[in-house]
Amino acid sequence: MDWNAIKVFRAVCETGSLVRAAEHIGVSHATVFRHMSALEDQIGTRLFDRVKGRYVLTDAGAEMLEISGGISRSFEEIDRRIAGRDESAEGTVRLTAPRSFSDTVLERYLAEFAQAHPKIMIELLVSNQEMNMSNRSADVALRVAHAPPDHLWGRRILNIDWAVYAAPSYLEAHGPLADEKDLTRHRLVAPAGMLAHHQAYGGILSGGQPLTTIRCDDLTTIASLAAGGHGVALLPDDMRRPDLTRCFTFSSAPPNCLWILTHPDLRAVRRISLLMGFLSNSFRHDPVWKRS
Repeated sequence: MDWNAIKVFRAVCETGSLVRAAEHIGVSHATVFRHMSALEDQIGTRLFDRVKGRYVLTDAGAEMLEISGGISRSFEEIDRRIAGRDESAEGTVRLTAPRSFSDTVLERYLAEFAQAHPKIMIELLVSNQEMNMSNRSADVALRVAHAPPDHLWGRRILNIDWAVYAAPSYLEAHGPLADEKDLTRHRLVAPAGMLAHHQAYGGILSGGQPLTTIRCDDLTTIASLAAGGHGVALLPDDMRRPDLTRCFTFSSAPPNCLWILTHPDLRAVRRISLLMGFLSNSFRHDPVWKRS
């Protein structure tokens, strides 16, 4: 049985969609469809029913999923261990990172890395979601977390402060915003949903801070609302943008922790260790992350 077909099958199980499965494992939609058709022909039964646009496992598919778990783990371990013996400074590294870093500093850092290591190709996978590093959907991850998952290896790069931001035109119209005492005279773009429960907002929401009538559960959109003059924004410094002025560090909010991570079996791969070391140094020595 083709291992690639098993990998495709498990991706469809995980995502419920041929299109999302293709995106998840980095192949075309046609390739996923072909592998699924061939696998069902080989087994002689349907593995999925199509229910309201989602691919839902049949009884045979559920049994296949259970059986394939051990096979999948074995092949993933083979792949990682063989890759872990690779000492060459060339090849491809799949790096996953949140958009807030990908759209700002990573362009500069990776350009410098490419100049220093022209034989290493970087695939930048922009996502805020945790990717499966056991099956090498990604080799290296930049993630904001207070503690990384136990099954990954890596290091904490730096702390990222939260700060108050506002549009220059807003500050001109509404007066100074130099510290937390000034903040009570301004409306904060209010968080909604799960974001409202983030510990960075805990004290400010319970302390009688004036809020905007528009609430949002996404930091990128909150930054856009602030840039449009709706109010001021409380944001981590990786969300900074040129149309917002950084007013002051909001010391009441605990800083975010930025980690760089990989699977333990891949930590000795030369191209992976080179990228991890380079990015760690780039973040730590960049003045943009200095506390102000």
